[in-house]
Amino acid sequence: MQYIAKEGIKFIIIALLFSVFFLFLYFFVKYTFFKYLFLSLFFLFFLFFLFNIYFFRDPERKPDSILSGDEIVSPADGRVIFLEKVFDDRFLKGETVKISIFMSLFNVHINRIPIGGRVEKILYNKGKFFSANLDKASIENEFNGVIINIDDNVGEKSRRMAFVQIAGFIARRIVCKIKEGDKVQSGNRFGLIKFGSRLDLYLPLSFKRSVKVGDRVFSGKTILGGIS
Repeated sequence: MQYIAKEGIKFIIIALLFSVFFLFLYFFVKYTFFKYLFLSLFFLFFLFFLFNIYFFRDPERKPDSILSGDEIVSPADGRVIFLEKVFDDRFLKGETVKISIFMSLFNVHINRIPIGGRVEKILYNKGKFFSANLDKASIENEFNGVIINIDDNVGEKSRRMAFVQIAGFIARRIVCKIKEGDKVQSGNRFGLIKFGSRLDLYLPLSFKRSVKVGDRVFSGKTILGGIS
């Protein structure tokens, strides 16, 4: 069954109300010029109404295979545009495996938890709005970073990973519904980014990939790999 994210309801209602308003004007004005104008505006807002229904869709998802607890499930729909070892000086403070997933306007934009654990820290940066498929978007754009303690304990041996919601050129609103201290489960919804965006993951070096650059992935469904 497919649902609509509640964050999109107001956009859907506003677009529908404007559509009805301009259709009403079309039937009640007498001048041809205004009739064409209001009819055009009706179609414009009606298309926006349909687009918002499509954009804010929220389908149910299940992983491609049974999870044992160490798999990383894709937190976003989209295309893998980066997958390499990098030094992360913002979240995990060390060598990590970074995966970047680019979400176009036509992807489902609901974000899901990639692996269970405890939310250790959330870092928000107001930032800029470069196109989300550019490398500098990871550093300079508005972002919301979540650090997960996978083992839910204290100590240097605790496994940690981070996932970062990054706004794009069109996106101007990041939604994150979890907070520090929350215990989270793999595949659960935790937020979204409105109107085009990107999501980065920073994973331990023990991560064994199951995807490659160019692959299409689906939130809560595609297994990106596993960690040990």
